[in-house]
Amino acid sequence: MTSILEQLQDSVSQALLSAFGDELANTDPLVASTNNPKFGDYQSNVALSLAKPLQQNPRAIAQTIIAHLQIEDMCETPTIAGAGFINFTLKSNYIGQLLSQIQSDERLGIPRVQPESKVIVDFSSPNIAKEMHVGHLRSTIIGDAIARILEFRGYDVLRLNHVGDWGTQFGMLIAYLREAYPQALTTANALDIGDLVSLYKQAKVRFDEDEEFKQTARQEVVRLQAGAEDSLHAWQLLCNQSRQEFQVIYDLLDIKLEERGESFYNPFLEDTVSELKQTGLLEESEGAMCVFLDGFTNKDGDPLPLIVQKTDGGFNYATTDLAAIKYRVKEDGANKIIYVTDAGQGNHFAAVFQVARKAGILPDEVQVVHVPFGLVLGKDGKRIKTRSGETVKLKNLLDEAVDYARTELETRLTAEGRKETPEFINYVAQTTGLSAVKYADLSQNRTSDYKFDFDKMLDLKGNTAPYLLYAYVRTQGISRKGNIDFSALDNNTEIVLKEDAELVLAKYILQFEEVVKEVESSLLPNRICLYLFELSQKFNQFYEQCEILNAAEPQKTSRLILADLTARTIKLGLSLLGINVLERM
Repeated sequence: MTSILEQLQDSVSQALLSAFGDELANTDPLVASTNNPKFGDYQSNVALSLAKPLQQNPRAIAQTIIAHLQIEDMCETPTIAGAGFINFTLKSNYIGQLLSQIQSDERLGIPRVQPESKVIVDFSSPNIAKEMHVGHLRSTIIGDAIARILEFRGYDVLRLNHVGDWGTQFGMLIAYLREAYPQALTTANALDIGDLVSLYKQAKVRFDEDEEFKQTARQEVVRLQAGAEDSLHAWQLLCNQSRQEFQVIYDLLDIKLEERGESFYNPFLEDTVSELKQTGLLEESEGAMCVFLDGFTNKDGDPLPLIVQKTDGGFNYATTDLAAIKYRVKEDGANKIIYVTDAGQGNHFAAVFQVARKAGILPDEVQVVHVPFGLVLGKDGKRIKTRSGETVKLKNLLDEAVDYARTELETRLTAEGRKETPEFINYVAQTTGLSAVKYADLSQNRTSDYKFDFDKMLDLKGNTAPYLLYAYVRTQGISRKGNIDFSALDNNTEIVLKEDAELVLAKYILQFEEVVKEVESSLLPNRICLYLFELSQKFNQFYEQCEILNAAEPQKTSRLILADLTARTIKLGLSLLGINVLERM
């Protein structure tokens, strides 16, 4: 259905046309929800923006707009505040009608986009032969949330895992393993991932310090690129072992991805460079083939290049990314490509996108978006690391979150004198711990760094996953206590909204559609987190101030519907973030 905000925007636009003619046909109605109830539910400041072009007093313009509005069914008579703000207050019976409409809709009234559009979300992207660490947390969680939101809205989403599975590092590792642990190149899982990482580090030291070994490693790369059977077999074993380890993390976090690593695009790199040559964009600089960029300069003001072929004839990340864009547009049919990586890669993607546009690889009608994110910090405000200074392994971090949640749960159960089965405790601890990690990340503005703190993220108070899960559990407690089947509530029951707490909650439930659509555009999942937190707060106030099970009809059923719609909104909102609800905690 059309959201309340969209309906008001359309109504104000129509009033502008009726009052002032076609010259204002494309004027933004400037309608937004209000933060202060004394100014109503929505407000427009379009009259102020029109004062200069119309050469009229903004309050007079506002009065003219109101005279041409046709919103009698939706709103009370609009009022004018201040210099010319138009305030809209929704009618309670209109709110009740909308709630009745979404009650019977599993999507809560949120429509699918039409027509369907193909979107690629490129996220997670760990490196083969390395363990996933805390640095991969944000890309994986944010990318999954964005994919879920777009899928829910009806987009055809391709979730791609652009793993680092090609290049010099594999020649280096294979060359070292031939000496130190040759069975790892012929036997599956001959080493565990920890040993493989350790050997990789040793190989890197040799590569940096031993010129003869460096040449051997480079020859191994050539053999790999040429398709030497033993090298390819060794490479495949290493990739498979890493995939198994990655999958453990993805299963824990309920992440679905299609792997398409750097190696996938290797056959297309030479053609990509040839295409750049044909456009005349390619220039030689100090033996390397480059495209000089607009708006990228060094300290002397000279344009900086994007290198697409190194002096030794090899290719790099930029070449692979250009080949990937070409494939994704031509073969995958993408209308939009979203890259979820750390903020430090912003300049790289800006450069790649510019070259792709200039070369015609990236058509004007195809959108490309870099979704940057900040760092995960420790409580001390520094990059989160182990006591020995190593990067924290993601699996260890997730296991610790679950253990922490289990300890918190067992302490609470003891204090409450409750006895629960080990299966219940394990399930709740796992769900709560992993949900807390996801939510703590997603509830931040992704462009900012944030401090990783188990105490805060598992707090039952504040903007945390446990607080939202508890609000959902509270709704289900109403069902259990009253032996109520929410799904059997009469859709034809009139929803009565007389108390302030129930009216505030009802209005806020109806704003969910606006929030989802806004996040679809902004790609900022923290807006959904904030909405769900505030919805839970409003529900808790409603729960404390309004009798539900002992209320007289039709108030009882009306309030049960409000509780059910709150629960379904929380459940749907959390599912868009990749978080499962609990029936009991």
